[in-house]
Amino acid sequence: MPASARQRCHTVLAGLVTLATAAVVSLAAPAPASAADTWTETGSDRADPLTESQGLASVEVPANSPNRYTGIGTIPLSVSVRGWNHVGDPDASYNGYYIEPYQQDSGNSKMYRVQAPDGTWSEYVHTLSSGEALNNSWDAISPDGQWMLSGEWGTMNRLLVFPTPGVNASTSPSADLPLASRVNLDHPVRDVQGCDFSGPTTLLCSSDDPDGSLFGMTKPLLQIDLSATPGSSDVTGHVTALRQLPLRSSCSGSFEVEGIDYDRRTGILRVIVMSPGFCILTDSKTYKFTRG
Repeated sequence: MPASARQRCHTVLAGLVTLATAAVVSLAAPAPASAADTWTETGSDRADPLTESQGLASVEVPANSPNRYTGIGTIPLSVSVRGWNHVGDPDASYNGYYIEPYQQDSGNSKMYRVQAPDGTWSEYVHTLSSGEALNNSWDAISPDGQWMLSGEWGTMNRLLVFPTPGVNASTSPSADLPLASRVNLDHPVRDVQGCDFSGPTTLLCSSDDPDGSLFGMTKPLLQIDLSATPGSSDVTGHVTALRQLPLRSSCSGSFEVEGIDYDRRTGILRVIVMSPGFCILTDSKTYKFTRG
């Protein structure tokens, strides 16, 4: 999220610390109706504004691992004092590598913090390429584990592809994490806060788009079908808007859609939506969906 949006969220959270449509809209060259999934809301859990306000990930290794969440309250002090003051939507590989995306308010780099299956942490820094935005909203690891997608805030026609830090043998904490390729989208997306793979070439993404002009709805759940598995060469992505994400609260105002997670073991999709104003403290939710 941009600095202005973070400041709004941080102001509310600082106060907390002080106090202790269903229709499918297909864009560009429409894919067959069967290519777009339908996701039905099945329930929700309260999202804590300090520790569950940015992103979430299901972790398969070690077995019986709890779901992971990120928020301003999950950033280690040793990380924030070095300027990495925003954490985005994380992901985990099927073999147990957990990766959190970090950004800072200025500079020319972004960082990915990796926890290996044995519990050890390492950091991988990427120096921005020409024209690349500073923000680091999310990461999504390909099912084969070798490639990691990441996105930029604003209206974008691409997603970024990196070798997965800690998993791909070409990466090292002592070397710059290189940009490997891009996913070139056939329709622009705006303010994507998270993506996760639901299949080898299918992404589900949560968009905080407040405008609605791109898809005929605000805050959409998106599906992106890739022309091939991501790797060292560019691929294309077909964008479909599936539905508007739930926007329900006791308060009126601007909601903020955050991270997304798809758990292949259960088939459950989860998306965080933070409520407006004071209600960010009381009725923000992680919504659950199932296909069909």
